[in-house]
Amino acid sequence: MEPKSMDLLLALKEIPAGYLNIMGYVDKSEVNGPGSRAVVWVQGCPRECAGCFNPDSWTFEINQLVAIDTLAADIIKNPHNTGVTFSGGEPFWQASALANLARQVKAAGLNVMSFTGFTLKQLQSESAPPGSQELLAELDILIDGPFIQSQAINSPTSPVASRNQQVHIFNPEFKDQISWASDQIEVHVLKDGDRIVTGYQGWLELT
Repeated sequence: MEPKSMDLLLALKEIPAGYLNIMGYVDKSEVNGPGSRAVVWVQGCPRECAGCFNPDSWTFEINQLVAIDTLAADIIKNPHNTGVTFSGGEPFWQASALANLARQVKAAGLNVMSFTGFTLKQLQSESAPPGSQELLAELDILIDGPFIQSQAINSPTSPVASRNQQVHIFNPEFKDQISWASDQIEVHVLKDGDRIVTGYQGWLELT
């Protein structure tokens, strides 16, 4: 394993069992997958892609620790939610914890989708982050591949942000529901007055 990956795994060990280290969360979105869904942005990604929507998510330092059971309950209690989307950061560096969260929300009838900078083939390989197979087994939809700025797509009809990315539909029920667009945005005003812009421009805190 590369030294950078070793450092990364050491940083991940700082996350207590039963918790996720997240960058942010919204309890309702319509631009991050089919239907109305919660979105969890995990903290940490080593890629540092040019043009990344969420550069604040790169560091693996502890940002916001949230108990998986608490987060699952928050997602489930919103009657408008039909699913949850994992984004980031890189979800698959916290794959086992997200698989736990996915099982809980799926037991309540919700679907689960994830973005990843890895390709599906990489996630199916022996060199994938720990727990990758566990999380893949819970997903209904996966959008894979890193964002490549030179291949960016600015289209109201594309669910991916760059041409190298692919939509993998593991649950055939969603074959005809890939209708969101990567260039849509939403603004969420939180209780403390902070605002989140999500969608094509990702996570931004506005002043």
